[in-house]
Amino acid sequence: MVNEAGGASDGRAVFDHRDAGTSEALWASALHDAALPALDVEDVTHLVVLAAHPDDETLGAAGLVAHLSRRGVKVTVVVATDGDASHPGSPTHTPADLVRVRRAELLRALGTVAPGAAVHLLALPDGGLRENAHRLRDALGAVLDSARDSARDGAVGGVGGVGGVLLAAPWSGDRHRDHRAAGEVAREVAASRGVGLVEYPVWMWHWAAPDDAAVPWDRLAHLDLGGPERAAKAAALGEHASQTAPLSSAPGDEAMLGPEMLRHFDRPVEVFVVAQTQTQTRAQAPDRATLPQSFFDDFYTGRSDPWGFETRWYEERKRAVTLASLPRPRFGSGLEVGCSTGVLTAELAERCDTLVAVDIAAAPLEAARARVGDRATFLQLATPHEWPPGSFDLVVLSEVGYYYGPADLAALIDRVVASLTPDGVVVACHWRHPVAEYPASGDTVHAALESRTDLARLARHVEEDFLLDVLVRPPAVSVATRAGLA
Repeated sequence: MVNEAGGASDGRAVFDHRDAGTSEALWASALHDAALPALDVEDVTHLVVLAAHPDDETLGAAGLVAHLSRRGVKVTVVVATDGDASHPGSPTHTPADLVRVRRAELLRALGTVAPGAAVHLLALPDGGLRENAHRLRDALGAVLDSARDSARDGAVGGVGGVGGVLLAAPWSGDRHRDHRAAGEVAREVAASRGVGLVEYPVWMWHWAAPDDAAVPWDRLAHLDLGGPERAAKAAALGEHASQTAPLSSAPGDEAMLGPEMLRHFDRPVEVFVVAQTQTQTRAQAPDRATLPQSFFDDFYTGRSDPWGFETRWYEERKRAVTLASLPRPRFGSGLEVGCSTGVLTAELAERCDTLVAVDIAAAPLEAARARVGDRATFLQLATPHEWPPGSFDLVVLSEVGYYYGPADLAALIDRVVASLTPDGVVVACHWRHPVAEYPASGDTVHAALESRTDLARLARHVEEDFLLDVLVRPPAVSVATRAGLA
C-alpha cells in the first residue's frame, strides 16, 4: 500500500506502509505533554461511522463505538469500499476473495464493539472514492437523514449536531487517497445537515511526527478508553487478520499493518480531529497564519520530488494547460512565486527573456538552480514581506496562494499588481480540494484575485481538481481580438 492523498499537487507526500514509521513511544510522550481536551460525547444519541475500507472504523474509532454502544447509543457504520485492492500482488487471493474475507472480518469486528449495529456496505471501488464521491455523498446523506429523523428530538450538545447525531469519518488530512476523499465528503454532508463531525486519523500516526506542521494539534481531542473498551477494540482489531497478518508466506501476501503501526491503536485513548462547530462561520473563525519557512524546510528534508512534479501525469498535464493558457508566445520579464524544484520554471524560462523565480526554502531552490541553470535568477524570499525588485509582464502563482493567511494573501496580491507592467499577465493555478493545514483553499485564492478591480479575467479553466485564471489589467482583450481575427 503505497498511498497518496489526491494524487497531485495538494501538498501531500507519498508514504509507504512498509516503512517503519514514527514510533508509538514518541507519539505517547507528545500526547501526554499536549494535555488534549476531552471529547464531549455525552449528548450523542446516534453515532454514524464512515470508513473508507473495512478496518478503518476499528483502527480509528472502535473505542468510541464501544463507549457509546455500551451506553445504549444507536450505531450505524457505513463502509465505502470492500478493501479488495489491499493486496494487488497476492498470488493466493483474488479481489473477489478479499471482498468475502474482509466483509466477514468487518462484521465480526463490529460484533465485538457494537452488537446490533446497522451496517451499510457501499462496495465502491477501492482506491476510487475521489471518482465516486457523488455516490458516496448520496449514500452517506441518506444514512444521516435517517439518523437525524429518528434521533431523540432536541438533543444538542457536545460535538453532536441536530438531534444528537454525530458522524465520525476518516481525517481528510490522512495522506491516503480514499481517506481524503471520504473525509471531504463527510465534511460536506455533515455541514449541509447540521450534523456534528469528528475525524479520526489512521495513517497520520505512521507518516507524521509530533512536530510535523501537518498535525492539527489545535483541533485534537481525546477520548479515554476504559478497560472493557480497550479489550473490545483489541478483539475487533484481531478480527482483521487479512490486514494485520500475512495472507500466506508468498511474496505479495505480506501484512498491511506492521507491528509499530498496530501499537498506535493499542492506546488507552483515541484521538479525533474536531471539526469547526456548525455555528461558527469561517468569517468568525480566527485568521490562520501563513505557513512558516520551517514547514517547507521540514517538508523537503530527504525528498527530491515531494510533489511528484517529475512523475505524475496529473502534474505534467496541468503544466501543459498552464503553459497553453499564456496569451502571448513570449514575455520580456517573468516572475514565478513559489518555484519549488523548478520543473515549471524550466518551461517558463523558454517563454521569457528574463525570469526571476523565488521560494521560501533553500532545498528546493538548490534543486531548481541545478535543473534550470542560468536561464533564471533564483532568490530565497519570504513573500509577500520580501519581494524582488523590478516590474514584470508575467507573474505566475502556481500552487502557492493557499499557503498565506488572509492578510498576507491580500498583501501578496498587492505586491503582484504593483509590480505588473501595464500590459502584464497574471497566471494563477491552484488545487481545489481542502488541505487541513493550509490557511486557505485554492478557490479562496482565486476569489481574492477576482475581487480586485485593477485586474480583469482574460481566461478561466475549471476542473474538479484545479482552477486556473489568466488575469490582466482591464480591459481584458482576447487573444483573437488582439491579433485582429475577431
